[in-house]
Amino acid sequence: MLTLYPDIKPYQTHRLSVQAPHELYIEEAGNPEGIPVLFLHGGPGGGCAPRSRCFFDPERYRIILFDQRGCGRSTPHACLEGNNTEALVADIEAIRAYLNIPQWMLFGGSWGATLSLIYAQHHPRQVLAIILRGVFLCRQRDLDWFYSEGGASRIFPDYWREFDEHACRRGDESWIEAYHRQLHGNNELAKMSAAKAWCLWEARCSTLRPNHDIEADMISTHGAIAMSHIENHFFRDDDFLKNYSVLDNMATIEDIPGIIVHGRYDMICPLDNAQALHERWPVSELLIVRDAGHSAFEPGITDALVKATEEIANVLEGQFSGEGA
Repeated sequence: MLTLYPDIKPYQTHRLSVQAPHELYIEEAGNPEGIPVLFLHGGPGGGCAPRSRCFFDPERYRIILFDQRGCGRSTPHACLEGNNTEALVADIEAIRAYLNIPQWMLFGGSWGATLSLIYAQHHPRQVLAIILRGVFLCRQRDLDWFYSEGGASRIFPDYWREFDEHACRRGDESWIEAYHRQLHGNNELAKMSAAKAWCLWEARCSTLRPNHDIEADMISTHGAIAMSHIENHFFRDDDFLKNYSVLDNMATIEDIPGIIVHGRYDMICPLDNAQALHERWPVSELLIVRDAGHSAFEPGITDALVKATEEIANVLEGQFSGEGA
């Protein structure tokens, strides 16, 4: 079973100003002449980590990471102004132009998979190949599965009870609406408690077996504030997401090679997301990991993703030209 490549340091970092007041953190690692690959993190609002670089052979890939608006090392922290899917797609294209990359490969998990697909559908000629993990199609049914009763709440009723208690719902208020009220209230302690409860629910559901390191990482104060606010904002307010269907636009990228990795027991983004996508994308390869949930860092998921990056590199190295645009 393959594991992550050893951690490496970035050879260059950048700060890119986009729509005010946002400034993006970008880093490059690996081989400057290698296959350009953009890592798209989850959430929205999750940010990148050093091990995000480690799915790729640093001898073969030019590894590009960035923190999306409002999270990680991008600024302002947890900023919701101008923070929406359409803007993130524009940011990705701005990064490509800034780095003078004619075409690149996309690697995204969960929300990063959503964003990879939407970007590719808007800019298909710039995409060489796509690797996705834990596909999230962001349909209303997918939000209902995870943020209302009758879905994941029935699998994890004990964890859901804590999530429900922190929502402090009023009447027939949805859980997303209730958390929005809590996250934007005047009581700082209540706001922080709600932020951590929002992230803890997701962390607890992300792995087949409990992983306290993932839980601790996701509820860290800095990360929890950004992730809870930005996720809640997107799922509540992003009209682009509400009106855009990834599946209905698959014809625009039907010839782009892709590999989909999905845990059979993914309780955040159930397997039917990946199955539906694969059916609309016949050239893609769907790899179902039998002993895994949602997290990229479960052994079976990591193994499949590293193999996928090796497979795509074998295909692209013979055709990729590193010359400028």
